[in-house]
Amino acid sequence: MGERTTISWCDHTFNPWWGCVEVSPACDHCYARDFAHRTSPGLWGHEASRRFFGDRHWTEPLRWSRRAEAAGQRRRVFCASMADVLEERDDVVGRELDQTRQRLWSTIAGTPALDWLLLTKRPQNYRRLVPAEILARPNVWPGTTVESADYTWRADALLNLDCAGPRWVSYEPTLGPLSAIPGIAWYIVGGESGPIHRPMDPAWIEGLLEGCRRYGAALFVKQDSGRWPGKQGRIADALWVQEFPRQ
Repeated sequence: MGERTTISWCDHTFNPWWGCVEVSPACDHCYARDFAHRTSPGLWGHEASRRFFGDRHWTEPLRWSRRAEAAGQRRRVFCASMADVLEERDDVVGRELDQTRQRLWSTIAGTPALDWLLLTKRPQNYRRLVPAEILARPNVWPGTTVESADYTWRADALLNLDCAGPRWVSYEPTLGPLSAIPGIAWYIVGGESGPIHRPMDPAWIEGLLEGCRRYGAALFVKQDSGRWPGKQGRIADALWVQEFPRQ
């Protein structure tokens, strides 16, 4: 996690902190929670601590931006793979989250060659927690997780934002059918992995694909579901996978 990432739809990952709390079925088999339990126990839950980072960690995006600018290329940063950037709490840890978020907004403003893909399961907090001047930056892409049609209200919250960057949806883990929503520019699809994964029906993706074509949205299929998923069978044969154009 950082300068090098195995996440296929971004160039870097950046976490302002580690730790979160579950809010919906998408969290049931959370890879970030399981990874943190092995390496930094005690970071998940309403009253758990969070892992914050020092100055060296915060200089990384500045370095990535300088390199991207020198190369004349934009780079994408996924924020955050080990946290929810819009989590809030009414306690001492919550105040630390607020302070760290302010540092994140300053970092984003200072890295113009990076496109920041913000991801949250709490999109109702965008208006309150993200400054308007940050949402007005074209290199800030507000995103949310929508694991099934039961959570399309999260995409609706994105559509109510005043923002310059494209709105996007992480349809991962893919737990039920989802129709394309006008105004969402990019969908990232990923079936659940692991020994107790919940299976993904390829028909769900085919239906989403039809809507994406209708509304001019891009669709990126990361993987099928399975213990060790890839893009196999109908996923590989039937689907059109499009990289969202770099700005």
